[in-house]
Amino acid sequence: MPDLLSRPVGAHAPAAGGLATTALPHLDATAAEAVQVFVSNPRGWALSDGEPAQDEAFLAGCADRAVPSYIHASLLVNLGSPTAATVERSAATLAHGLHRGTRIGARGVVFHAGSAVDDGYAETALRQVREVLLPLLDMAAAAGGPRLLVEPSAGGGRCLAARVEDLAPYFEAVDWHPWLGVCFDTCHAWAAGHDVATAGGMGATLDALVATVGHGRLSLIHANDSKDACGSLRDRHETIGVGTVGEAAFAELLRHPATAGLPVIVETPSAGHVGHAADIATLTRLRAAPTAAPTPRTQTPRSRRSRG
Repeated sequence: MPDLLSRPVGAHAPAAGGLATTALPHLDATAAEAVQVFVSNPRGWALSDGEPAQDEAFLAGCADRAVPSYIHASLLVNLGSPTAATVERSAATLAHGLHRGTRIGARGVVFHAGSAVDDGYAETALRQVREVLLPLLDMAAAAGGPRLLVEPSAGGGRCLAARVEDLAPYFEAVDWHPWLGVCFDTCHAWAAGHDVATAGGMGATLDALVATVGHGRLSLIHANDSKDACGSLRDRHETIGVGTVGEAAFAELLRHPATAGLPVIVETPSAGHVGHAADIATLTRLRAAPTAAPTPRTQTPRSRRSRG
């Protein structure tokens, strides 16, 4: 019998009010087998020291439940920005995430690949990524704490990595540092133009990802359906199976060899814990019967909007 927990399914949990006080009850209410949290303002630069008692209780609570945890860095992080203050704050935010991640036993700190913002700045932006990211990777590796996990974006805005093939120059910029991994977001991939909804499309995209970065780099999955068409460049998450990606793609995701052993996190709409509980239940059902994928849904026509 296959180990159904080889792909633990969980959710991004709220942390306002304290990690242990808020995130652990969300974990229990949703039957989550993995968890992701913010440890600072997701839309700001303020960095919280956290409360040692809360961090210790969260660490113990995850250990008791055998639940792997991850941190998502602020959504403002952009190591490719032409604005020096943004780069400096981004580096500080990642360093903070690594520090807090060590305290709470997190396996990884997720951050967005970033954007060059301006035309003609992409080459400079990648050199900048190297200058800023390499010291952080070295620090994380030396401490033996969480890995840094780069998440390709939905595209547009001179982004440094949207399609999975874009990760090659990103990894090359940091000499393929062993402490850099990948967080793959299904909604982002769909928005960037990967047709993961067509039968075989999710598998082909994951194959391309592994071919680009190599085995062992993919470390975390964000399982999100989408409100928009393939190639839309719009990052609007939807309930699993309700959006334009559809259930069949997630069944394919959960039986692909590249995802074996990897946690799967939903970041879908949720009123309290209800939405996440439903999406975790859907993915758990698909995981339990990976050879009985539902019929692919009728596809929304692809957007003709070009990538930025």
